[in-house]
Amino acid sequence: MSVRITVEELSELMKKAAGITVSPKELADRPDRGFDELGIDSLGLLGIVGELENRHGTPMPADAERCKTPRKFLDLVNSTLLAGA
Repeated sequence: MSVRITVEELSELMKKAAGITVSPKELADRPDRGFDELGIDSLGLLGIVGELENRHGTPMPADAERCKTPRKFLDLVNSTLLAGA
């Protein structure tokens, strides 16, 4: 399992935890597009954070569920995972 979360994994998590389908290409092409524009609300993001914690066995920072964009989310989550590696 990778220590870094990719846009592909985030895309899969968005579908699994929030029921929202967004292609990895769209996430990569527009990383600063708001989660709200993508249809992810705070509960959906909380589900994504919970799934990541289960997968990686690492608590995510409280700020993760308040990130507004995929770029900010991935930066925060990946720095947390790398610090715990």
